[in-house]
Amino acid sequence: MKLILSTSNIMTAGGPSIIRQPTTFKSNVELVNSLRANFDAARQLQSPDTSGSSSSSSSSPERYASWTEKKDDALYIPAVDFSEHGLAEERSQYDITVKLFYLPGIPVSRRCAHTRQAIDLVLKELRVDSIDLLIVSFPGILFDAEDDSEEEVSSEDGGSEEQPSDDFDSMIQTWRTLESLQEKGMISQLGVAEFGSERLARLLPHTKVKPSVNQINLKDCCVVPKSLILYAKQEKIQLLTHNDCNDILPVGTTRELLGPGERGAGILASSPDANDGIQGHIETQWVVKYTAVVKDRGVVENKGYFALADVGNCVKPSS
Repeated sequence: MKLILSTSNIMTAGGPSIIRQPTTFKSNVELVNSLRANFDAARQLQSPDTSGSSSSSSSSPERYASWTEKKDDALYIPAVDFSEHGLAEERSQYDITVKLFYLPGIPVSRRCAHTRQAIDLVLKELRVDSIDLLIVSFPGILFDAEDDSEEEVSSEDGGSEEQPSDDFDSMIQTWRTLESLQEKGMISQLGVAEFGSERLARLLPHTKVKPSVNQINLKDCCVVPKSLILYAKQEKIQLLTHNDCNDILPVGTTRELLGPGERGAGILASSPDANDGIQGHIETQWVVKYTAVVKDRGVVENKGYFALADVGNCVKPSS
């Protein structure tokens, strides 16, 4: 079964203040706290009398069915009514940026479908036909500002599943999918994350639509390498910085978010043979972050996340 997790708009007045972190804070705290806050808000709205209920009661299928929704072969957590969402002003008033995280251990063959799923959800959420910039984050790549090279990193979940960070053929295959979406008018510009000058130089000759943005994580506020600055300027690629995790939603974190207990949403069963939730192993597929900024004022009006997880017959991650 597919599980679609959403934070809704975290910029709304009722949003949790704890999710906002300094720009130098590298973590997935914003995502995890926003998901948990949205789950709690949905549960309280549908079942305001369950605040004092036991964890076993709150984990029953009847409980989560009241604030989730199954449609299009997926369970939406919480239920989402796209007709009630959207931007306050005309589409032309906004710059919409989307960042798609391909996660470690997920086959490259799934990326085409995953990209379309993620973009479609964002378009529905904001009620628009296109986005201005899509940045893709490939798993296992960590930008090294000291020598303008890249390192391989393993999953933050501690598992042994790793995907080669320099699987160049898979990057080209993925880029073809992005280019097709750009050709259809769904995306105005494409971007990458954590690319040094060497990797950019390898990628560009194989592209019809080259990246207009390269988003990098500067450790300890390091200076951007001169070689990358010069190469980006030569190729007219804008350099941006970020503080996102490389593996933004590890499987263990997803289990905690959706499992039983005090901090869980009670979606997953407490044990393989329990009947108090969905049974099976869980596998997080992708995460997408979207931001809509009002151009004239530079104000972030809408920001949020979607994530997709498979549960049931997927392969159990290595421990």
